[in-house]
Amino acid sequence: MSEKKQSSLDKLGIWIIAATILGAVAGLLLGKDAQMFAPMGNLFMQLIKMVVVPLVLFSLIGGAASLGNSSSAGKIGLLTFAYYGITTAVAVALGLAASEIFQPGRGIEMTALSEAAIHVDHMEESTRIPGFWETVTGFVPTNPFQALVNGNILQIIVFALFMGFAATYLDEQKRSYVLNFFNYLTELFIKVMTGIMYVAPIGVFCLMADATGTFGYAVLTKILYLILLYVAVLAIVTYGMIGGSVAMFSRCTTYKQFFKSMWKVQVFAFSTASSIATLPLNMSTASTELGVSKETTSFALPLGATINMNGNAAYYAMAATFIAQMYGMELSMPQYIAIIITSTLGAVGQAGVPGPTLLVVAVLVSAGIPIDALPILFGVDRIFDMLRTAVNITGDAACATIVDRFRKDDDREDAGEELVAVSEH
Repeated sequence: MSEKKQSSLDKLGIWIIAATILGAVAGLLLGKDAQMFAPMGNLFMQLIKMVVVPLVLFSLIGGAASLGNSSSAGKIGLLTFAYYGITTAVAVALGLAASEIFQPGRGIEMTALSEAAIHVDHMEESTRIPGFWETVTGFVPTNPFQALVNGNILQIIVFALFMGFAATYLDEQKRSYVLNFFNYLTELFIKVMTGIMYVAPIGVFCLMADATGTFGYAVLTKILYLILLYVAVLAIVTYGMIGGSVAMFSRCTTYKQFFKSMWKVQVFAFSTASSIATLPLNMSTASTELGVSKETTSFALPLGATINMNGNAAYYAMAATFIAQMYGMELSMPQYIAIIITSTLGAVGQAGVPGPTLLVVAVLVSAGIPIDALPILFGVDRIFDMLRTAVNITGDAACATIVDRFRKDDDREDAGEELVAVSEH
């Protein structure tokens, strides 16, 4: 990356931080009147969503086609899924441990529920976690074009992976044409996204002003303890588990350089609360600043933006125990197991876009915890959403740096074997 482009990105990050702070101040000063900024914030999010679906499709097809032509493709795919699965499970365990040790839900007055009471009975069916085979079947689109129109990211990913890996079985000339075609389209949409990013400070200001004006201090103080505890858990996940994995297993970057490069991506993810919206900036940072190959970037990051939700998983577990503590419940081992399994599956199926975390209902129902108190968390879900999104995208980038290390090692081994074979002849 040229120094001019790097300077432009750094300045953009500074402007986004400034817009986030100013938006929060404006929201607190204006209160409910700050909702007048909502249309501009929504327009900004619409511009981002316009690019996301084609970007995910084209980048994954190109990435899978590039990786599928390598002998290490199977190992890379397995390693990617294993990393996301393990980090998600650890995040759930940390969330449960922190909640049980510090008991954030104890001592909350149940009369506060009357202020936020809404009818949530109908949510149980709509937010239930499907069975194993129902989940697997739901990943496969019956009509890929309908999945594209509906923006079903999981189905788009499955379709794109099949397309990309199938392209590796074409002859060399056709495979090269297909690969170049989708890589050029990916580059085109990244350019479009770069243009949208230049109005990001305005969009972020409007989103923050609307969010802060809506929530205010009254609701936040009721669950401030949970928010602070959640921040502490996410700090351990981010700088301990994720950063530690980069330090131990990645050769693309160092621990210090990784977080130095990721700060602007984290700020953008925090302000938009969307892994999918942050994907283009995350891909650009990984390939240009962290030294990750475009093939690995195009595979690991779009996949991670959809299934790597360790920040969500920790939240599900903490929200469930928080509400259980409000009711004075003592959870049993089967209930803990239900929370762990449902939180992990729910995190994998959670779309990487902002919105109320209705899947918390499924976690509560699976563990037999009353759902009447849930609205007080829905009221500040945006705060939690911003926090967990910043963690999720950091894990995506960390996975890409680690996976790329093993991919390059395999490529070197293959090159060495070919050289030996040639020398023997």
